[in-house]
Amino acid sequence: MANKIRVWDLPTRLFHWALVACIIGLVISGYRGGAAMDWHARIGYAVLTLLLFRIVWGFVGGRWSRFASFIYSPASVLNYLRGKPHPDHLIGHNPLGAGSVFAMLAFLLAQVATGLVGDDEISFTGPLNRFVSSAQGLAATWYHKRIGQWVLAALVVLHIGAILFYLFRKNDNLIRPMLKGDKELADAAASSRDDAASRLAALVVLALCAALVTWLVKLGAAA
Repeated sequence: MANKIRVWDLPTRLFHWALVACIIGLVISGYRGGAAMDWHARIGYAVLTLLLFRIVWGFVGGRWSRFASFIYSPASVLNYLRGKPHPDHLIGHNPLGAGSVFAMLAFLLAQVATGLVGDDEISFTGPLNRFVSSAQGLAATWYHKRIGQWVLAALVVLHIGAILFYLFRKNDNLIRPMLKGDKELADAAASSRDDAASRLAALVVLALCAALVTWLVKLGAAA
């Protein structure tokens, strides 16, 4: 008999799909350029807010959203690759998915950071550019345009490819739990907490992260 458990709490699911929407918006606004760069910046601030939220939620969120649930030892990763997965690998993020998550978080943070201090000398200057030298601002823009965006594009392609691989080759639909939150397992397992109190806590964390990002942006404007 299958056991239905809550894997992804609502805040994690909303974070995921909001981030997807923001990335699409960043690509569109970035390539349109001109007046769309104002929206590119706003969406970038939203992404930073989401990333800060996810970092905090990685420590206080639902069981399977916490970093502790998908930080695996090298031995655990090797066992997974050898076809000997730990039961936890089949619930939340498996070792390969965990690596993808951490890489995406790291490179998105780098992309946002370089956007904040960058200066393309044409249509956009980051709000924190005045706190770095001209050479540093230009270097940040070079990374943002020439390195960061392509690394992120590669990570997104790999992410989508992995989802399709698991769907068609392993008959494991990874999208459904990220939409509905639940997953059916052969064995019983602990569920993530996902009640009114935890959702309210997530809203408070998100508001605090948004306030911090707003302060950072205004700090640059007021300097």
